[in-house]
Amino acid sequence: MTQNTDNMLFIVLVSCVATIGGFLFGFDSGVINGTVDGLSAAFNSDSMGTGFNVASMLLGCAVGAFTAGRLADKYGRKSLLIVAAILFILSAWGSGIATSSIEFIVYRILGGLAVGAASVMTPAYISEIAPARLRGRLSSIQQVAIITGLFCAFVSNYFLADIAGASTAKFWLGFEAWRWMFWIELVPAVLFFGLLMLIPESPRYLVLNQKDQQAGQVLTRLYGASGERKLHDIQQSLAGDRHEPKLADLVDKDTGKIRSIMWVGIGLATLQQLVGINVVFYYGAVLWQAVGFSEGDALLINVISGAVSIAACVITMYLIDKVGRKPFLMIGSIGMAVTLSTMVYAFLNAGVDASGNLELGEFGTVALIAANAYVFFFNLSWGPIMWVMLGEMFPNQIRGSGLAVAGVAQWVTNFIITMTFPILLAGVGLAGAYGLYSLCAIISVFFVAKFVYETKGKELEDMQG
Repeated sequence: MTQNTDNMLFIVLVSCVATIGGFLFGFDSGVINGTVDGLSAAFNSDSMGTGFNVASMLLGCAVGAFTAGRLADKYGRKSLLIVAAILFILSAWGSGIATSSIEFIVYRILGGLAVGAASVMTPAYISEIAPARLRGRLSSIQQVAIITGLFCAFVSNYFLADIAGASTAKFWLGFEAWRWMFWIELVPAVLFFGLLMLIPESPRYLVLNQKDQQAGQVLTRLYGASGERKLHDIQQSLAGDRHEPKLADLVDKDTGKIRSIMWVGIGLATLQQLVGINVVFYYGAVLWQAVGFSEGDALLINVISGAVSIAACVITMYLIDKVGRKPFLMIGSIGMAVTLSTMVYAFLNAGVDASGNLELGEFGTVALIAANAYVFFFNLSWGPIMWVMLGEMFPNQIRGSGLAVAGVAQWVTNFIITMTFPILLAGVGLAGAYGLYSLCAIISVFFVAKFVYETKGKELEDMQG
């Protein structure tokens, strides 16, 4: 094995360890999908209470994303990922053992802190160790990991509910199946914690904090003989500007205004959520039961959606460094606008049964195909590309702070969309809710065309903003 191949294998393995955080991000987000009935029964909560039980994690996500970027600039990317792993473990155990809504919400917020931290630190870490020619591919593994985590959560939810008879039925040791859905997460969370001990700290973080000798050692392990040249490039990019990063760096010193790159980052982060994708991930079972499918069939549809998502992400992973970021975003925006509009059309033409559920009839197949096509287009584009771009688009000095602000914008928007879906469902129905999401998808087309620029092949030291 040549030295270059050995270095590349090491980079890939380190990236894969970091993306276990993405897997847990996906699993922790998706597991709630199969537990909604169990939570309602166990805590006797109404639609508003159930909505908050589901969305409470997202409050932690916003705080985790905001604080992780800043803390990672001070204590290191690896250190924050270790903290996230510990929080994943605590949340998985506590969410399953909770005996009240308050207790459950506390543990879910802890999980949210972990998800928020992992969501911004994993792509940042990978972008800071990966060579430019492979950065998009390696960073997009994050989304593959997220969707794989969602898929595994959907699969485990489906089988646990199927074996027990229902998510609310007793499964093992006298505990309901929905509680075991959370405890399954302990396995990858503990694995993540252990493997993080074996990977190096980000070399760009080390240079930023005057630890050049350690950075040189890491870069030599990552890039071999070219590591010394890479160290020099990083030092040059930070020359004369190696103060401790702070939020004030996001303001352009010449104009006194927030840097334009920040507005692009915030736009990418919020629009990714405004198209309503997490309504499918968090409320997929509720959605399909609302149009007449049984709980078992609804959970199986989630599994299919998860498989479609993985396929889309794999396509992007292989093509992103050839095609670029912006073309994928444009294709995804147009595809989501069309498929969401098709879903709205199907819901508008549905009847209503005696219990108030929609009867799609001949439009059932149309809605099902459109929903999975929507999931495909999202995971072909905005799913992975948004995280790739946030991890690489900011200059070295503001990467942590930029990710913090964009991350909190993403998770606050996620919270709003998740919290309001049950309300919209009761007020304006599925057609009204998905009509809003389709409008946001149309807006995203114009946003990409006007404001997003290509970052394919650029070194992190060449990023401007």
